[in-house]
Amino acid sequence: MKRPDKNARLLLILLAFIIVMIGMAYASVPLYRLFCSATGFGGTTRRVALETNGASPASEQARPVAAPQPRDRWVTVTFDGNVDSALPWDFGPDVKSIRVKLGEVANITYHAHNRGTETVVGTATFNVQPDKIGSYFDKIQCFCFTAQVLKAGETVTLPVQFYVDPALADDHQTDDVQNITLSYTFFRDKDQSKAHAAMPPMPDMKTKP
Repeated sequence: MKRPDKNARLLLILLAFIIVMIGMAYASVPLYRLFCSATGFGGTTRRVALETNGASPASEQARPVAAPQPRDRWVTVTFDGNVDSALPWDFGPDVKSIRVKLGEVANITYHAHNRGTETVVGTATFNVQPDKIGSYFDKIQCFCFTAQVLKAGETVTLPVQFYVDPALADDHQTDDVQNITLSYTFFRDKDQSKAHAAMPPMPDMKTKP
């Protein structure tokens, strides 16, 4: 086989490989998100349901865990909020930071305000820094689990309940961690059907006989 033919064949193989990998990437997004939630990969927090609070892990798609036992190590958790330019919302934490013990269940809130002129559905992405803390940051309740629907001019309070796994104290690779940042970014959801469903019905303009 001539060298040009070999090069052309190699190019076709590489293109086919790239196309297959891209297809697999799109198909595996749900699996990738599940993997990140389970392992904390890339600073992704984990979702849990405490067995003592009556939660239903099956319906909440959360990992059932026993109530954590606080340990005598403190960390400062700082909260951050961002909004994509395509979403006309104001969004941010109601407290800048809190100091908690490992295993201590904490409750904080964010707020969101729709300054636009129409009902919009928003979805929040999230992560923690440093990345190596992701597998130790457990969320019990979070507005990021579902899409949020805000009417024009509406303001809502968005709760977050979490704890930092006490097992963090046994991981000596995290001995230097004293500060953790929990960050959210809201985006305009691609599926706006919930926004249309939330709109009031149009008045009947038919003329009575």
